[in-house]
Formats: sequence, structure tokens, C-alpha cells
Amino acid sequence: MEFLYFVLAGILGGVLAGMGMGGGTLTMPILVLIMGVSQLTAQFANLIAFLPSGGAALVMHAKNGYLEPSAVPWLLLPALAGCALTSFFATSVDAGLLKRLFGGFLVAVAAASLCAKVLKKS
Repeated sequence: MEFLYFVLAGILGGVLAGMGMGGGTLTMPILVLIMGVSQLTAQFANLIAFLPSGGAALVMHAKNGYLEPSAVPWLLLPALAGCALTSFFATSVDAGLLKRLFGGFLVAVAAASLCAKVLKKS
């Protein structure tokens, strides 16, 4: 039965990723808070799930003309460097700190989204 919960978490994350939100925003809290998976394992699962979904999104965006090829290296290289550096950071700090940092990130994203909606209405 536990396997089914992981499948459902993956489906929900995939739906969000398909909408362009980033599936980890939902998958990470589900894995850590509901499924009891460690923070590092949840991050690993999120990164592994991102590879095929990110590749599929890239192909679809390029197919639909939403990709600016000249900007790709300027985005990709710093993103890869940032990913490598923060991966070393994530493996060297306490899981509790990672949970608090990710929770703070989710609160900041929610606050920014709320502020954007409020400013857009006024």
C-alpha cells in the first residue's frame, strides 16, 4: 500500500511540473511530512524525477517556440554551478536545517505569489 502513496506523490508532482510550477514544491513536503522520508532522500528523489520531466518540458518549450537558444548557455552554466555548490551544502548540513530552509522557501514563494496577486488587482 505504501508503494501506491509514492506513486500518487509522483503523479501529483508530475502534474505540477507539467503546469510549469515545479513538482518538487509539492513532492518534497509529501515525501518528508506525510511519507516520513528523510530530507536528503526526498531531495534526491526530486532531482531524479526532475531529469526526465525537465527534459520533456525543454523539448516541448523548444517545439512551441518558447526557447531563446542564445540564452540557454547563460542560464544553464550558472544553474549547473549553483546546483553543484548547493548539493555539497545540502549533504553537509543537518536535515533539520534543510527542512526549515525549504519550509521558509515555500512560505516566501506563497507570500510573493499573494503579493503579486494583490498588486495585480490594484
